[in-house]
Amino acid sequence: MKMPDDEIRAFVAATLAEQNRLQQDSVDATVLKAVASVLASFGIEDDDRKEVRADFQHLRRWRKSVEQAQSYTFKPVITVLATGLMGAVWLGVKVVLSK
Repeated sequence: MKMPDDEIRAFVAATLAEQNRLQQDSVDATVLKAVASVLASFGIEDDDRKEVRADFQHLRRWRKSVEQAQSYTFKPVITVLATGLMGAVWLGVKVVLSK
């Protein structure tokens, strides 16, 4: 008994789709295992995910506050330097004019 071409195509397509799904599941499992292994080598276990996330959030907040503090201190330093330079120029002008 001969199978119609449509049934053969459907069977081959279903077989290939299942093979692709199994292969993708295998790749996903391998990647997950590799990532877990790398994280474990850094001392980060699966149970620590929430704590690690909180640590990274804290580090981000710390970095942003340090950057903000740097920008706030940069402006006054420039102002002090500019004021000192202007004062030196003024004293130089006074000395030259008083001679």
